[in-house]
Amino acid sequence: MTLKLLTPTIYLARHATPDWTRTDIPYHLPPGPPLVPQGEAEAAELGRFFREVGMKRIFSSPLERAKRTAEIAASIADLTVQVDEALAEWQPAEKAEDIRARFWPAWERASALSLQVGPVAFVTHGGPIGFFLDELGLPKDTLAYYKRTFDRNNPISPAGAWKFTRPASGEPWDLSLAFVPEAHRKKLVT
Repeated sequence: MTLKLLTPTIYLARHATPDWTRTDIPYHLPPGPPLVPQGEAEAAELGRFFREVGMKRIFSSPLERAKRTAEIAASIADLTVQVDEALAEWQPAEKAEDIRARFWPAWERASALSLQVGPVAFVTHGGPIGFFLDELGLPKDTLAYYKRTFDRNNPISPAGAWKFTRPASGEPWDLSLAFVPEAHRKKLVT
């Protein structure tokens, strides 16, 4: 029997496009605004991407836009979704150290799980994704470029995903933009 050693691989995906017109619903608190039809189509694209990369587990923020994105993607990738409160949107009163304390234990669990089963995805929000890109070493000018490129100062498009891999324990994480839905690709400079 050959033992295959896996490299931990975590994808941080942003929720698909929500209904920005729903100002009657607090954006940062559950349930938050639902997806619009464009968002549902983006989530389906994300699901096809997850299937292509052999995604093994999907975890989601409890907010409706992230949870629905994860559910649509999971149905296409033939997976289930586990909701994790730690993946919720950055709250107005939270500081960076609060995000780190909330998100980091989930990250460590996902990293360990990925070593056992393969790629793992978090479907979350732009704020936490931006924080982790900065925390794990994406150059600040690169992060600033993506925040200028995509909507609302986010470092990724709706239903887009960053890939994080770690060659060996103690080594820095490798970060790469892994997926952007078709409707948002034109924003990228080639």
